[in-house]
Formats: sequence, C-alpha cells, structure tokens
Amino acid sequence: MDWLDAGFELFGEHILWTDLTGNVLSLAVVWLAMRKTIWTWPVQLTGALLLLAASLHAAAPGNALKQVLFIGLAGFGWWSWTRGRRSGEGLVVRQATARERLVLLAVLAGGTALVAQLFVHLDWLKIAWSPWANAYIFVGSAVATFAQSRALVDFWIVWVLVDLVGVPLALKSGLYVSAAVYGVFFVMVMIGFRDWHRDSRARIARDPRPEAVSV
Repeated sequence: MDWLDAGFELFGEHILWTDLTGNVLSLAVVWLAMRKTIWTWPVQLTGALLLLAASLHAAAPGNALKQVLFIGLAGFGWWSWTRGRRSGEGLVVRQATARERLVLLAVLAGGTALVAQLFVHLDWLKIAWSPWANAYIFVGSAVATFAQSRALVDFWIVWVLVDLVGVPLALKSGLYVSAAVYGVFFVMVMIGFRDWHRDSRARIARDPRPEAVSV
C-alpha cells in the first residue's frame, strides 16, 4: 500500500498525490458541469475515490465519510444524466419548482442540525472543531450534488451558499490552499449558474410546456 503515501515535499510538508489529484479533479468537475457533459460524473467519481484514499491514509474518518457519500451521489448522477439525455439535444436543464426548493432547503437545514450533532458526539469522526460549519458544508455539498444529478439550475446556488462558509472556515483553520480552491470554485460556480440559467430560459422560450424541460 505504499502508493497511498506517494507524494512530494513542498515547504516542508508531504503532499499526497491522491489528495492533490483528487482536488484537481474536483475543480475539473465544475468545469465539466458548466459544459453539461456526462464526463462530469466519472471524473467526480474518480476524484472522490482518490480523496477517500487520502482521507483514510491521513486517518480523517469524517472527510472519508463525505467521500463515500459523494461516490454514491456520483454514481446516481451518472445514471440520472444518462437516462435524462435526449437524442440530439444534450442535457435538458431546468429551474427547480417551488416545492423542490423547499425540500432542498429543508434537507439542508435539518441535515445540518443532525450531522452537527453526530460530529459533536461521535468521537471517532474527529470533528470536534466547528461542527456546525463542517456539518453545513457536508450536507450542503450533498444537496448540491443531488440537485446537480437532477439537472436543476439551483444546484449552483447551493454551491455558492456552501462556498460562503467554506472560504472563511478554511482561512480560520489556516488552510490557505483550500481557501484558494474554494475561491476558484466560487468564480466558476457563478459562471456556471449564469450559463445554465441562460440555457434554461432559452429552452422555456422555445417550448414553455412543463414536460419540455423535465429530466
């Protein structure tokens, strides 16, 4: 299992290839999602597997648990986008309905409260610091990924909400590289939202029937 420890030294720190490559693939996922390509999901799956390996090697069970969740969501998203594609049209994106938005917000709020309590009381997760912020990022990332699997334009907004907590938390924790990555994510997410929102409005203008934009 020596490959789990493979890496290089940078400023006196050992950088794991699994961690570095997994984070690079995470950035690639955002770019692929902006282009609405099915490659979004296998790349996300690969990145989650690499980050899972890095988390297990670093004895970070909380982060490992998050990657396990993302592996499952990536598989679901891959299946959902494949099933929802239309011949010759590419992926059909749409705005979430009012009911869907309420459900997403309810899951975000309720899930954050539940996971925060798990982080506080389950010592083996080793997330005693900022449990609420970590729980919010954990649940928010899961909600955003699920909404993305449904090709909902709103998933970009959920990622913005996650980044608004992720950047300050990373800076406060001294994780300046992670904060920079979150900052790049934020810019890419705003561009992605603009493009998906424009595409959704154009489709509605061409065919306003509800079934014309379903996935």
